[in-house]
Amino acid sequence: MAPSVHLEAFANNRKKKAMMEETIPFKNLHSREYQGHKKKVHSVAWNCIGTKLASGSVDQTARIWQIEPHGHGKAKDIELKGHTDSVDQLCWDPKHADLIATASGDKTVRLWDARSGKCSQQAELSGENINITYKPDGTHIAVGNRDDELTILDVRKFKMIHKRKFNYEVNEIAWNMTGDMFFLTTGNGTVEVLAYPSLRAVDTLMAHTAGCYCIAIDPLGRYFAVGSADSLVSLWDIKEMLCVRTFTKLEWPVRTISFNHTGEYIASASEDLFIDISNVQTGRSVHQIPCRAAMNSVEWNPKYNLLAYAGDDKNKYQADEGVFRVFGFESA
Repeated sequence: MAPSVHLEAFANNRKKKAMMEETIPFKNLHSREYQGHKKKVHSVAWNCIGTKLASGSVDQTARIWQIEPHGHGKAKDIELKGHTDSVDQLCWDPKHADLIATASGDKTVRLWDARSGKCSQQAELSGENINITYKPDGTHIAVGNRDDELTILDVRKFKMIHKRKFNYEVNEIAWNMTGDMFFLTTGNGTVEVLAYPSLRAVDTLMAHTAGCYCIAIDPLGRYFAVGSADSLVSLWDIKEMLCVRTFTKLEWPVRTISFNHTGEYIASASEDLFIDISNVQTGRSVHQIPCRAAMNSVEWNPKYNLLAYAGDDKNKYQADEGVFRVFGFESA
């Protein structure tokens, strides 16, 4: 084969690869800002059908926003009031589009009806709650607190069914898709893998050279990703429990990560003044969303390519802005 034909084939391959990597026209997409909280937003989360977004804030409230994926109208919001300390994390019932759980520094976990804004259940736990996640079948909620204690609640009775204290720093927690494995990210740079419901230790993955802060499960169930203080995001094959690649674009400790609904892209954020979006299969960065402050939470919508994100934004008087944004709209 002539060298020029070789080069042409090579160039075409590269072009094809680049097109495959970016099936979303990121460059043409914009962010919209949503304002309502009086202090900074710690956590954003979409409901299971992608029609509502919840935000939890240092102002002790959560808010529910109805966000039209293609609409322009002003987003309506409902305030969830009752916590007496910061709402650090929240998560929606994976089977019910109007039920949401919130974890707060006031030691309580609350369950709310997003239609009425009323609190339907409340559990008083033993420490300041910072992490919360639902089991994928919606039957249990796991809560982590500042004292490295894990509590599992039965959702129907809203009563504690397991409690365990760990002798190491426990950060974000997650179930796998089938609910028979439970992951803890730790300050030692490991991911502890526990069997569920026994909570028996199955594996310790030496994931990073510094603390692991956050974890996300690929919606197709193939991978999980871990964000670390070493500024890397690692991607793990969930069957083999092996690291298959790392994402290296960020330079600061990774605070928050999320897969998009097709499992093609992963968003990660830190104190770097951008959110990175990378292709999961190639590890290459395909887009960066500029931001004005360190990010606390990024989360992709489960149905559309809309990415919600919230950080430590301040106004010109250095007061918290209390905003979050959603990226992915075709017009600003």
